[in-house]
Amino acid sequence: QTDNTPFHTATGDEVFDGLIAANFLEFGTQIKIPGIFGEKIFTVKDRMNRRFTNKHPHHIDIWFKNRKEAKKFGVKNIEILVLQ
Repeated sequence: QTDNTPFHTATGDEVFDGLIAANFLEFGTQIKIPGIFGEKIFTVKDRMNRRFTNKHPHHIDIWFKNRKEAKKFGVKNIEILVLQ
């Protein structure tokens, strides 16, 4: 949440299950995270604060419906599969 519209992404869409923020992938790019989420498809619809670009250039942020779920998931080093 970075401004007064926390439920809207940088693309103007409302948040949804399967949303990710990533600075290194184009908007609309779809990925899978097979080691954790199997065949579920995630779509890049948001950006992260620029501080993550330099410090963690391949960082992604997965949207969760509440802070408790996000905290429970935590920070992980994962492998992603970018879909064509």
